[in-house]
Amino acid sequence: MINLLSNLKIQVPDKIFIKDPESSKLGKRIIEHGIMLIDEIGFDSFTFKKLGAKIGSNESSIYRYFENKHMFLLYMTSWYWAWIEYQMVFATHSIVDKDDRLIKAIEIVTREINEDVAFTHIDEVALNRIVINEYSKSYLTKEVDTENKEGFFMVYKRLVTRIKDMILAINPKYSYASTLASTIIEGALHQHFLKDHFKSITDCGKTVTPSEFFISITMKSIKS
Repeated sequence: MINLLSNLKIQVPDKIFIKDPESSKLGKRIIEHGIMLIDEIGFDSFTFKKLGAKIGSNESSIYRYFENKHMFLLYMTSWYWAWIEYQMVFATHSIVDKDDRLIKAIEIVTREINEDVAFTHIDEVALNRIVINEYSKSYLTKEVDTENKEGFFMVYKRLVTRIKDMILAINPKYSYASTLASTIIEGALHQHFLKDHFKSITDCGKTVTPSEFFISITMKSIKS
């Protein structure tokens, strides 16, 4: 199974990058060490110059793959959501019961992240921390509408749509399926942030997981 999954390529919208980093050893090193560096110093302090120094390459070599660090963040977050989507589809495709299918999907998008041995150049645990801390910076920009039209957020939107469809499969008359689906995904990021940094304002922690919370409110909402 591991050998089979090692041939899987997570698809990121090709307009995000100039050259596909998955196409070369240097590109994979840029991704691997870029994740490590942003996880270490944060996106605001991250520069291609610092990344170049970390991988022992010229800054200009990174610009052959990405126009700027904003596009680099878009690439990493798109890869993350595509990876989550792949896990969700893989885990739910054989589940017949509609309730169980939705519950499993919510578990996948809200749970603690473990390393995936199928992608050796990407630390998914570190990438998850980046998405929790930095994802909003990829779309809270003046260019968001233009980038949305270019398809930069298509993977994230597709993931939301998959969950929305599972909600409607249980209750076709539920009026807030898209809102609830996007709230599950965004809310999970926020609750993971709160439990790590602002413990006094969340019930999520050692005894309650974000998954348990979102499964509870989702099933109660669509069944009421």
